[in-house]
Amino acid sequence: MTEKRDNRPYIDLKGIRKGYRIGRETISIFSGLDLTIAGGEFVAIMGPSGSGKSTLLNMLAGIDSPDGGSLSIGGIRLDQMGESGRSSWRAHNLGIVFQFYNLLPMLTAAENVELPLLLKPLSARERRLRIDKVLDLVGLAERGKQYPSLMSGGQQQRVGIARAIVTDPGLLLCDEPTGDLDRKSADEVLAMLGFLNRDLGKTIVMVTHDPQAAQHAGRTLRLDKGQFAEERSAA
Repeated sequence: MTEKRDNRPYIDLKGIRKGYRIGRETISIFSGLDLTIAGGEFVAIMGPSGSGKSTLLNMLAGIDSPDGGSLSIGGIRLDQMGESGRSSWRAHNLGIVFQFYNLLPMLTAAENVELPLLLKPLSARERRLRIDKVLDLVGLAERGKQYPSLMSGGQQQRVGIARAIVTDPGLLLCDEPTGDLDRKSADEVLAMLGFLNRDLGKTIVMVTHDPQAAQHAGRTLRLDKGQFAEERSAA
């Protein structure tokens, strides 16, 4: 069953400030960034290198924290949490899809997918059921015992997606998920993300340089010099 979008703010950033010290100088990345994303949205974020895309993604992932302003996801104020609190929140609420897959080469596809489940109080049987379910969902039910080196880039990325969703998080952050793929494999991965958003109700935030990838999102935001300069919504 397709889940309906929740139009209430799911991701809510207000007045975000962020800078980095380089020697005696502070380089400002954000000086009052606002962003609202509803539950169940698929949002693409584009922009030139140095515009703040990676910094924004790291803050949404709870890996980094803002210097000022408020950052809430699902009603939880991440900016008011310490590192251990954000780590716990991340384990229960977030899946991340990386550009270069980040699969461990000495583990099989199934063992790579299992990694996030090792942090949860599940039996080996429960873990196996979840692994089988998500590998089937991404079209790799027969590849669980294969190692990443025997897989194409597109297949490795689908393993990465399976790993990201095996804990059933509400939010997926995708960092250039098609940046290392050919067009056909990229389109397959984007179709999979569209399915996760449309049919399973996942909220997806995708950073990309690829205009064709951004077309798969419902909304595209362009980040430039620490501010959103324009917005495109899908027809």
